[in-house]
Amino acid sequence: MDLKKIQDPSFVRDLSDEDLKQLASTIRTFLIENLSKTGGHLGANLGVVELTLALHKVFQSPKDRFIFDVGHQSYIHKILTGRAGQFGTLRQYKGLCGFPKRCESEHDLWETGHSSTSLSAAMGMAIARDVKGEDHSILPVIGDGALTGGMALEALNHIGHEKKNITVILNDNEMSIAKNVGALHNALGRMRSAGKYNRAKDDLEWLLKKIPAVGGRLAQAAERLKDSMKYFVVPGMFFEELGFTYYGPVDGHDFQDLLENLNYAKKTEGPVIVHVMTQKGKGYHPAETDKTDKWHGVGPYKIDSGEKIKPDTAPPAWSSVITEALRREAREDKRIVAITPAMILGSKLEKFGEEFPDRLYDVGIAEQHATTVAAGLATQEMKPFLAIYSTFLQRAYDQVVHDVCRQNLNVVFGIDRAGLVGADGETHQGVFDIAFLRNLPNITLMMPKDENEAQHMVHTAMKYDDGPMAIRYPRGNAKGVAVDPAPKPIEIGSWETLQEGSDAVVLTFGTTIDMALEASEELKKQGISIRVVNARFLKPLDEKMLHGIMQEKLPILTIEEAVLKGGFGSSILEFAEENLYRNQSIKRMGIPDRYIEHGKVPELLKEIDLTKEAVVVNLKELIPSKQKRA
Repeated sequence: MDLKKIQDPSFVRDLSDEDLKQLASTIRTFLIENLSKTGGHLGANLGVVELTLALHKVFQSPKDRFIFDVGHQSYIHKILTGRAGQFGTLRQYKGLCGFPKRCESEHDLWETGHSSTSLSAAMGMAIARDVKGEDHSILPVIGDGALTGGMALEALNHIGHEKKNITVILNDNEMSIAKNVGALHNALGRMRSAGKYNRAKDDLEWLLKKIPAVGGRLAQAAERLKDSMKYFVVPGMFFEELGFTYYGPVDGHDFQDLLENLNYAKKTEGPVIVHVMTQKGKGYHPAETDKTDKWHGVGPYKIDSGEKIKPDTAPPAWSSVITEALRREAREDKRIVAITPAMILGSKLEKFGEEFPDRLYDVGIAEQHATTVAAGLATQEMKPFLAIYSTFLQRAYDQVVHDVCRQNLNVVFGIDRAGLVGADGETHQGVFDIAFLRNLPNITLMMPKDENEAQHMVHTAMKYDDGPMAIRYPRGNAKGVAVDPAPKPIEIGSWETLQEGSDAVVLTFGTTIDMALEASEELKKQGISIRVVNARFLKPLDEKMLHGIMQEKLPILTIEEAVLKGGFGSSILEFAEENLYRNQSIKRMGIPDRYIEHGKVPELLKEIDLTKEAVVVNLKELIPSKQKRA
């Protein structure tokens, strides 16, 4: 079958088991070949090929609502809904999104990228369906890792209480991005090893009801007996206590088992859990045998060997730079404890865990919990370091406000993936953290220009005992600069001048420093002198330096790879207003007031005019007296 000719998934309902197996094989080959060129979420999608086909055979999209939690596993759904021809552009600028996208297809009912949202969305859709008197199925597909998220458990509780007709597909591959943790994960393990239950229960009930006259009463008695016995034999007892009918465990690669159980679920009134066992990376040996996150989200690779296609040499990843500096600090300070919400591998904490196994805690997909655990540690004179992606810190905002900053606790936030992240797109761009953190009392916020400054910032944060601190750092590799033999503290709130100049000043930090320096060099050839300042502390500001700049009446350009609304540039405007510098000329560059989609970071920067060329234009506009000379 030519997958690129598929326009609608309805054809799947007419396929035989043999046809389905052949289609599954074709899809796997297609994914392995295409993702070897573009990269993408390979392991998760190879694991749900049969499951997605079975769902489209039993249910009818878009009438029936398919909701993919996180969305890592939605590629087969995209293929079956007419988008196979776009896979050459997957996760590329202006190309096919790597997550469900409502504007792409009527079959994408829910946009996602963060975990544990599908069940709450399903509940909202179920309420709408029932209020409007409609008749369709609602099918959230959630992984065992995402099910550990607090929001998912809140939704299970509500769905079970309201007894809504929702069929939850639990895709259990025993492997999320990181090793799953927690009591619920252990409970799922017991369910996996238990035998089938519901099929035998339904068969017994059907037989008893066939007995004339007394069949109904016997069935009722059997129901009571079933309820008493299930405490001993039911693998899904946890879900049944929450009000769900449980089917499983189901072999997620056996069409007969899948179709039989999905049809049972379709006919069952009230909330249902179909517990499906799948193998992440199914059908591609390198991904099947992966026990890390190597094949979760991949770049281009060689199909025959699985070898990644990447530069032979590159500086260390920013995450490694930070965690290696943390590991060095932990050798000297036994108060240091690292915490992560299911991101040991992503945040490069493996070596820290090997050296200090009793001082690294993965709390699962539970950012709120992770933040308050860190706060609790800090009350006991410990020094917690919370490694968390910028985009996931959003999920713990109340805990940052209420539990950490309000109590002025010595929590250090390692804000990973700060700034534009590229291929994962708008759900993962780490561009909001400056705006939502700098307004909070007590917090110190900083960003290093290179790995040497990064080690000094980690050292500074670990020696600081007067409230919360946050170090933000980007995705990708550091710059490869030489580092000092020993870290040293940096004065809180101090900036540094990287290049002197007398016509205007650029205030910037982190990833945009090179852009400013390059623009300055170009303007120097035109007789324009630009001062470039590494404004490494975003809060507090270097007020002494700012007063000096504004008293010189130098125009100021701020540059940040973060949102302009409420960002670093806004803090400079506020400083000018508060200190009555009414005629101060200030211009800001940064992320505009919209969500930035996927693509390579340089392409995205060009799209939003955050480039060296734009810096040159803005600086020349700020100093009109130099225009004619230039």
